Amino acid sequence: MDTDGTHDSQGTRATPVPRPAGPPPMPPPMPTSVPSPSGLSSGAFDTGAFEAAPPPAPERAPDSGPTLGEWLRVPRVADAPGTWAYGHRPRPPEEPERTPVRQLISGALISLLAGLLLWSLLWNGYLGGFWLWPLYMFTPDSWRGTMASVVASYIYYALVIGGLLVLFGRLGRWPELARRVLGRVPGAAPKETAPPPPEPEDDLAEWPQLRAAGQGETAARLAAEVRKGRMNDVDYARIRRAWHSVRADPSRLTAFAEAVRGQGAAACVHPSGKRDLPVRAARHDLLVRQVRLGTVHDGERNPYPRRGTGLALDPVLLGTSLLAVGPPGAGKTHALVRPVVESLSLQALAGQAVVIAVCAAGTQLGPDSAYDVVVRLGDPASVYDLDLYGGTNDPDEAAAVLAEGLVGDLTDTDSRRATTALAQLLGPFRAAHGRLPAVPELRELLDGTPAALAALREALDAEGHHAMRRELDTRERQSGAPGDAGGALADRIALLDRPAFAGFFDTSGRTRPFSLRALEHPLRVRIDLPERGHAEASRMLARLVLAQFTANAAVRADRSLFACLVLDDATRTLTGQTLRGVQRLRSVNAGALLTLRTLDDVPEALHTALLGAVGCRMAFSGITTWDGKRFAEAWGTEWVETRDVTQRTVFADQPLTRAIHAFRKLVTGKAVTTDAVTVRKVERERWSASELAHSVPAGHAVLSLRTVGGDHAPPLLVDLRS
Repeated sequence: MDTDGTHDSQGTRATPVPRPAGPPPMPPPMPTSVPSPSGLSSGAFDTGAFEAAPPPAPERAPDSGPTLGEWLRVPRVADAPGTWAYGHRPRPPEEPERTPVRQLISGALISLLAGLLLWSLLWNGYLGGFWLWPLYMFTPDSWRGTMASVVASYIYYALVIGGLLVLFGRLGRWPELARRVLGRVPGAAPKETAPPPPEPEDDLAEWPQLRAAGQGETAARLAAEVRKGRMNDVDYARIRRAWHSVRADPSRLTAFAEAVRGQGAAACVHPSGKRDLPVRAARHDLLVRQVRLGTVHDGERNPYPRRGTGLALDPVLLGTSLLAVGPPGAGKTHALVRPVVESLSLQALAGQAVVIAVCAAGTQLGPDSAYDVVVRLGDPASVYDLDLYGGTNDPDEAAAVLAEGLVGDLTDTDSRRATTALAQLLGPFRAAHGRLPAVPELRELLDGTPAALAALREALDAEGHHAMRRELDTRERQSGAPGDAGGALADRIALLDRPAFAGFFDTSGRTRPFSLRALEHPLRVRIDLPERGHAEASRMLARLVLAQFTANAAVRADRSLFACLVLDDATRTLTGQTLRGVQRLRSVNAGALLTLRTLDDVPEALHTALLGAVGCRMAFSGITTWDGKRFAEAWGTEWVETRDVTQRTVFADQPLTRAIHAFRKLVTGKAVTTDAVTVRKVERERWSASELAHSVPAGHAVLSLRTVGGDHAPPLLVDLRS
């Protein structure tokens, strides 16, 4: 067991994919700046990565699970959004009608008695001897009175009895009764046979895409790596991604072929040199980029085709963003956030995604070695810093994002005025010093410190920036006026000008700041916030990261990488502007995962906008009826068929019938009644607020899904423990 309480993937999950054995990998040297993967350009594999030296094989030992070849040959069928496609068998759209057990028992007894009666009539000759004609026809006359005749007779009787058992067993539905009572009947139910092995041209383990493109030698080398167990699922996904980039740019074909011939499964490796995560806490299927969260509950609240099937998330669903609401201890982190971050990290190693995970310091989202960049704000030992301005040098752009992060949650402060106030300071400072101000410098300017303003004014005059001088003069005149946002900005920036953050948010080049401009590279990033002691600053920083993410994801030149921001706690980070940015993420191959303890952690005016901005909504066990009401409204209603049974007393006209009814009432104490059944369709809530608050078992959640393409799944009750 790892130190963070999670099990290693080695044999801890069903059907794990074996990893190749080998010596433990040496950790790569720490870069002198934020990792900018030289081998990966704009989300695609560059030719420079193909010529890198092969890293050591991942630290794994073979286990009893399927080999990579067997794993690749398992059929994958996804007949609805969120279906775990690995080995999925589609179910009928409607539940077959089930005969009551009582009726099955009575039918079986009647058929058994009928069979015994028929055999008795045949044996005692009441129906004649016609049933013995086949015996006389196929046995010679010379056998009469011999032992051979006796043996043949008993064999014939056994055949007749067997035929009667088969006939009346089918009439009485004995196999179905046995399945319902005993669970199964040997030989009664059809056995599930393994699918036949695919043809060589369809066998993914033989790399048919490369063979079809005339790269037979390259395909043979990769197929040999699969057969010898030197390739894992990350290697397969990574090399397949590299091949797709080659198809898009044929000039990379030569470098790709040389890299595969020289390095085999280690070709096109991630710039970190890693070929797997040190720990896996969930089941993943990198072939279809899914992570399994649990099993759809096998109950009447779920549609019949989805009952008992696995439920999984993938970038097609996360691209519409996901909101999860549940009280502390409901399992949001270990059942949802950790598996999603882990899946996106594996996809980043395969060159398919970039993930930014924001959480409180100490949150169990995997070891540090599972990330390329770990930013520990407020920790002097942190290797990386955070760029306060999101990597931009444009003062106006930096002012807009910073204003949203600082005062976006304040209802009495206009974010547009806050943006203008910041731009009136950032622009002159950038013109005078060639960089944006650090936190202490920005605080002095916002506070209107005379020495700081005078120094900036002198620098502008010396450089001849008269337009920027006018901007600074305008800021001085507006400072302190009614409605000015400078005071609120100064109070918020003061939260970052604390000893705990000394040395962070530096703009002079002395630190290694991480910038969200790096969304075009397959990075694994974790940002730890100092919740203990600096809760207000942590909320502000989380809001700032969210604003920077939505702004930078929309302006990426290459959107082939799926970019995802995971906020383990989105309390007080959501504003009207950021919600509009989240809603636009689905069109730029990006998404966000947001978790809340309750919807009250978001301003009430934003509740409707929040539930409308996300495509996937998840309500954990234990939410309040007030939160349940919002989810019920978002999920709407559906037409259901109801049956109303009405009982009415039967009044007989005939004397004999009245006497029978009177005697029956005397014995039972109840009047004779008849049932009138009315079937009608009514519109009903999919899940009511009361059901969400009181009927969802512990360890379960109700989840609705929507894909980027518009397909959707109704709210499903999911068991997150299976």
